Amino acid sequence: MRVRPFATCDLPGMYRVCLLTGDAGTDATPVYRDPDLLGHVYAAPYPVADPTLTWVVTDDEGVAGYVVGTADSQAFARWQEAAWWPALRERYPRRPAVPGYRDHELLGTVHDGARYDPAVTDRYPAHLHIDLLPRAQGRGLGRTLIETLAGALRERGVPGLHLGVAEQNAGAIAFYDRVGFRQVEAHAWGRTLGMDLRAAA
Repeated sequence: MRVRPFATCDLPGMYRVCLLTGDAGTDATPVYRDPDLLGHVYAAPYPVADPTLTWVVTDDEGVAGYVVGTADSQAFARWQEAAWWPALRERYPRRPAVPGYRDHELLGTVHDGARYDPAVTDRYPAHLHIDLLPRAQGRGLGRTLIETLAGALRERGVPGLHLGVAEQNAGAIAFYDRVGFRQVEAHAWGRTLGMDLRAAA
């Protein structure tokens, strides 16, 4: 397996990885009627907005993981409003909840837009999403992806990086602690974690 910069041909594989890890790190296929919604919200907009902050893990089977990021969460939210959400809002009208499925939650994000707490982004303006399929886990690739993105952000002078993690995803919480993230906020759904990029790498 190798880590390399994003290429446009990686997008279908990234959508697949996003779905297969989209339920607190496990396969979300059973809980989304539309398999592309997770990727529309949490994967694809990042390399479209700034492909230089996306890296993928690949092997002979294709894309096995990725990290996507933005250097400025508030600017990213404005870009999404102008360039990303409008087409998706036309394609996906709001729909009522269907028992057993979570599509309506993501459709809420599509129609209401993404919001980033200024109290977090003032200190940690960048944010990321990272996903690895089981075959790519336990190999140090997650650490490599995080360190690669953090290094690129440091080169841009970005002071901090944050992410959200579901409380039930205990393995991810432990991993983020090992690579240098610390809790910034607690929520009903999980935690916001931050990394000070001004500290030594």
